[in-house]
Amino acid sequence: MTAAELVDAVRDDQQTELSRLGSSKTLYADTRGEMEPDAVHAAAAAREAAARETFETWADDADGAAADLFAEAASEASERLGDTEPADRDFQMHDALDALDATVERLGGLVGWTLVQKKIAEQLTGFFTGQADPQTASTYRSAGSEVEALRERAGDLLAETCDGDDWEVAESAAIDVVAAAYDDYVETLEDLGVNPKDVC
Repeated sequence: MTAAELVDAVRDDQQTELSRLGSSKTLYADTRGEMEPDAVHAAAAAREAAARETFETWADDADGAAADLFAEAASEASERLGDTEPADRDFQMHDALDALDATVERLGGLVGWTLVQKKIAEQLTGFFTGQADPQTASTYRSAGSEVEALRERAGDLLAETCDGDDWEVAESAAIDVVAAAYDDYVETLEDLGVNPKDVC
């Protein structure tokens, strides 16, 4: 398996889930139905705060190139968070990430996280474009590019380190992370009285 094949396998396995996570209902779930700019910013900041915490912990536990990558992921999340006050949110996706121990698992988990975050960045970009706020839309578009770059670096590291069943371990971790994000999405929307299965 190659890094590209890993990403394709995760996308194929989680095609429906990623498609629905890429809908505007993700922002609706994250904001608990408060689709106003301040609430959207706060919800996005909550995701960045959770990412910073997860990846800082991973960086402290890792060595070499993996530690550098996790530290960079944490630093970028911190920069994107900036001074924005995060909403009070817990994410099942980060529970899944925090349960990963081995470096190969964590690299796979990072791949899964980037697939989810890219979808969210696209929705944030679209939301602020619709708000006639091109500068903010551009900021979130750049965030999407940053997570794609992290995915490529994670893939490169996996290519350097994976042997035998390691690819399957990484793939399973990535799928678990996406699945956890989707479960969170479904449960939140159902609590809000919204059908999670219609893509909008």
